[in-house]
Amino acid sequence: MLSFGGLPVSGSMADAQRNGFDACFNPDAIRVRCRRHAVMLLGQGPYEAAVDLAGGRGGGGFYELTLWHDRDQYAVYKIRDALKNKGWRYCYTGTDHRGDQVIFTRQGVPVRISMDLSYWGKRRLRVIPEWNKREPGCKPKYDLIT
Repeated sequence: MLSFGGLPVSGSMADAQRNGFDACFNPDAIRVRCRRHAVMLLGQGPYEAAVDLAGGRGGGGFYELTLWHDRDQYAVYKIRDALKNKGWRYCYTGTDHRGDQVIFTRQGVPVRISMDLSYWGKRRLRVIPEWNKREPGCKPKYDLIT
Protein backbone atom coordinates (compact mmCIF):
# COMPACT_ATOMS: atom_id res chain seq x y z
CA MET A 1 0.00 0.00 0.00
CA LEU A 2 1.18 3.49 -0.86
CA SER A 3 0.03 6.37 1.33
CA PHE A 4 0.44 10.14 1.41
CA GLY A 5 -0.43 12.44 4.29
CA GLY A 6 -1.75 9.46 6.25
CA LEU A 7 -4.24 8.47 3.54
CA PRO A 8 -4.08 5.48 1.20
CA VAL A 9 -3.25 6.27 -2.43
CA SER A 10 -3.06 2.73 -3.81
CA GLY A 11 -3.76 -0.68 -2.37
CA SER A 12 -6.32 -3.40 -1.89
CA MET A 13 -9.90 -3.47 -0.63
CA ALA A 14 -8.54 -4.51 2.79
CA ASP A 15 -6.18 -1.50 2.78
CA ALA A 16 -9.07 0.83 1.96
CA GLN A 17 -11.28 -0.57 4.70
CA ARG A 18 -8.45 -0.59 7.25
CA ASN A 19 -8.09 3.13 6.57
CA GLY A 20 -11.77 3.93 7.15
CA PHE A 21 -12.97 3.74 3.53
CA ASP A 22 -15.77 1.37 4.44
CA ALA A 23 -18.86 2.98 2.90
CA CYS A 24 -18.62 0.91 -0.30
CA PHE A 25 -21.02 0.53 -3.20
CA ASN A 26 -20.99 -0.57 -6.84
CA PRO A 27 -21.64 2.42 -9.12
CA ASP A 28 -21.42 0.00 -12.05
CA ALA A 29 -20.48 -3.62 -12.77
CA ILE A 30 -16.75 -2.96 -13.15
CA ARG A 31 -15.73 -1.09 -9.99
CA VAL A 32 -16.44 -0.48 -6.34
CA ARG A 33 -16.28 2.99 -4.77
CA CYS A 34 -15.40 3.19 -1.09
CA ARG A 35 -15.91 6.53 0.65
CA ARG A 36 -14.83 8.17 3.85
CA HIS A 37 -16.17 11.41 5.31
CA ALA A 38 -14.42 14.26 7.13
CA VAL A 39 -10.95 13.53 5.75
CA MET A 40 -8.05 15.87 6.47
CA LEU A 41 -5.00 16.16 4.20
CA LEU A 42 -1.95 18.28 5.02
CA GLY A 43 -3.90 19.95 7.82
CA GLN A 44 -6.69 20.99 5.45
CA GLY A 45 -10.29 19.85 5.25
CA PRO A 46 -12.56 18.28 6.09
CA TYR A 47 -13.17 16.75 2.67
CA GLU A 48 -15.11 13.87 1.24
CA ALA A 49 -12.79 11.14 -0.05
CA ALA A 50 -13.08 8.03 -2.19
CA VAL A 51 -11.04 5.25 -3.67
CA ASP A 52 -12.29 3.42 -6.77
CA LEU A 53 -11.43 -0.27 -6.81
CA ALA A 54 -11.25 -2.25 -10.04
CA GLY A 55 -13.56 -5.21 -10.47
CA GLY A 56 -17.15 -5.84 -9.46
CA ARG A 57 -16.01 -6.81 -5.96
CA GLY A 58 -12.98 -4.51 -5.81
CA GLY A 59 -10.45 -7.32 -6.19
CA GLY A 60 -8.30 -5.27 -8.59
CA GLY A 61 -7.39 -2.70 -5.94
CA PHE A 62 -7.20 1.07 -6.31
CA TYR A 63 -4.58 3.40 -7.79
CA GLU A 64 -5.57 6.91 -6.70
CA LEU A 65 -7.32 8.84 -3.93
CA THR A 66 -9.97 11.44 -4.77
CA LEU A 67 -10.92 14.35 -2.48
CA TRP A 68 -13.65 16.99 -2.86
CA HIS A 69 -15.89 19.26 -0.84
CA ASP A 70 -19.65 18.91 -1.28
CA ARG A 71 -20.51 22.60 -0.95
CA ASP A 72 -17.35 24.60 -1.75
CA GLN A 73 -15.58 23.82 -5.01
CA TYR A 74 -12.69 26.11 -4.01
CA ALA A 75 -11.98 24.25 -0.75
CA VAL A 76 -9.39 21.99 -2.44
CA TYR A 77 -7.25 25.09 -3.15
CA LYS A 78 -6.25 24.91 0.52
CA ILE A 79 -4.17 21.85 -0.36
CA ARG A 80 -2.29 23.92 -2.92
CA ASP A 81 -1.67 26.53 -0.25
CA ALA A 82 -0.35 23.83 2.12
CA LEU A 83 2.19 22.78 -0.56
CA LYS A 84 3.56 26.30 -1.01
CA ASN A 85 7.19 26.90 -0.05
CA LYS A 86 7.80 23.17 0.43
CA GLY A 87 9.56 22.40 -2.85
CA TRP A 88 6.48 21.49 -4.91
CA ARG A 89 6.29 22.53 -8.55
CA TYR A 90 3.34 22.63 -10.94
CA CYS A 91 2.28 22.58 -14.55
CA TYR A 92 -0.95 22.51 -16.52
CA THR A 93 -2.33 19.86 -18.81
CA GLY A 94 -4.11 21.19 -21.86
CA THR A 95 -2.91 24.36 -23.57
CA ASP A 96 -1.03 27.25 -21.96
CA HIS A 97 -2.66 28.41 -18.73
CA ARG A 98 -6.08 27.17 -19.83
CA GLY A 99 -5.47 23.54 -18.98
CA ASP A 100 -8.00 21.24 -17.50
CA GLN A 101 -5.74 20.03 -14.66
CA VAL A 102 -2.98 21.56 -12.59
CA ILE A 103 -0.44 18.90 -11.61
CA PHE A 104 1.71 19.33 -8.48
CA THR A 105 4.93 17.34 -8.05
CA ARG A 106 7.91 17.30 -5.74
CA GLN A 107 11.15 15.48 -6.37
CA GLY A 108 11.45 12.40 -4.17
CA VAL A 109 7.71 12.21 -3.41
CA PRO A 110 6.14 9.10 -5.00
CA VAL A 111 2.81 10.80 -5.79
CA ARG A 112 1.55 13.69 -7.86
CA ILE A 113 -1.49 15.76 -7.03
CA SER A 114 -3.94 16.63 -9.80
CA MET A 115 -6.57 19.32 -9.28
CA ASP A 116 -9.48 20.03 -11.64
CA LEU A 117 -9.61 23.53 -13.06
CA SER A 118 -13.13 23.17 -14.45
CA TYR A 119 -15.90 25.32 -13.04
CA TRP A 120 -18.52 22.64 -13.67
CA GLY A 121 -19.58 20.25 -10.95
CA LYS A 122 -17.53 19.48 -7.88
CA ARG A 123 -13.86 20.33 -8.22
CA ARG A 124 -11.84 17.28 -7.27
CA LEU A 125 -8.29 16.77 -6.19
CA ARG A 126 -6.63 13.42 -6.90
CA VAL A 127 -3.50 12.00 -5.31
CA ILE A 128 -1.97 9.67 -7.91
CA PRO A 129 1.02 7.32 -7.57
CA GLU A 130 3.92 8.26 -9.85
CA TRP A 131 3.79 4.80 -11.44
CA ASN A 132 0.21 5.40 -12.63
CA LYS A 133 0.83 6.69 -16.16
CA ARG A 134 -2.80 6.29 -17.30
CA GLU A 135 -3.57 9.80 -16.10
CA PRO A 136 -2.53 12.93 -18.01
CA GLY A 137 0.69 14.51 -16.91
CA CYS A 138 3.03 17.35 -17.71
CA LYS A 139 6.56 18.43 -16.86
CA PRO A 140 6.69 20.80 -13.87
CA LYS A 141 7.46 24.33 -15.05
CA TYR A 142 6.69 26.61 -12.14
CA ASP A 143 7.75 26.71 -8.51
CA LEU A 144 4.88 26.77 -6.03
CA ILE A 145 5.90 29.68 -3.82
CA THR A 146 4.22 32.80 -2.53
